[in-house]
Amino acid sequence: MNKFRTFDPCTLLAPLPVVMVTCKGVKAEDKPNIITIGWAGTVNSQPPMVSVSVRKERFSHHLMMESGEFVVNLVDRPLCDACDYCGVKSGKDVDKFAEQKLTAMPALGMDYAPAIAEAPAYLSCKVRQVIELGSHDMFIGEVVGVQVRDDLFDEDGSLHMESARLVAYNHGVYQNTQDVIGFFGYSVARPDVFERRMKTYHK
Repeated sequence: MNKFRTFDPCTLLAPLPVVMVTCKGVKAEDKPNIITIGWAGTVNSQPPMVSVSVRKERFSHHLMMESGEFVVNLVDRPLCDACDYCGVKSGKDVDKFAEQKLTAMPALGMDYAPAIAEAPAYLSCKVRQVIELGSHDMFIGEVVGVQVRDDLFDEDGSLHMESARLVAYNHGVYQNTQDVIGFFGYSVARPDVFERRMKTYHK
């Protein structure tokens, strides 16, 4: 029988998606900013909505409040170094796009917030609600646009996100998510279906 140790209540949920959230103020002279966020998730399907939680004192907080939009950029292995940098440096002090040699490109449906051109995929989000929770404010955004890098699709148009080598955050460390051990419903799939589907992930 397993033995357990007791922790005080804490946010031990793991692994978590690690994302680079981009935003910008409404003034023409405002520079776009990047904030690395581990507190992110899906909250609704119709309409599609995601949440990101940001501390009030973070530089990006007021930009997101001001513009009412943000872009969630997924992080792959090549972006991981920049992702970590953007989590420890403040946009008050540095231009993170310039420092990390990243490209800000127009994002679908956004008036201000750009996407990161080097990201494998991004979700454009309009702020629909901000909930004050304590240490963080939760921004609930409706997804109004999505783009995914072309090389992540098969010839038949099927999307293979495992090929993106996405990064997850697991109790203080970054880990890749490329190993596929099954697909939704695999536990009840016929053996021939399981074998055929799994071959598509191990080419």
